[in-house]
Amino acid sequence: MKQLARHLTLLVVIAIAGLAGGCENMSTSQKGTLTGAALGSGIGMVAGGSFGQVVGAGLIGGAVGYIGGSAVSR
Repeated sequence: MKQLARHLTLLVVIAIAGLAGGCENMSTSQKGTLTGAALGSGIGMVAGGSFGQVVGAGLIGGAVGYIGGSAVSR
């Protein structure tokens, strides 16, 4: 049951990233940040991390997504 809840949470995070990532007025860096944060948080949840670890993974994923988005847009 616990694993099912994690999978459902991951699906919700990916769906939110897909909806928000499709915004026309967002820059490439912003889209990268959103996607990286969602993926980092989702991976942290599936891996069974504590709340602090999941938040940290989301922050790191967001930073990496921003850097990647900045590099692509140049």
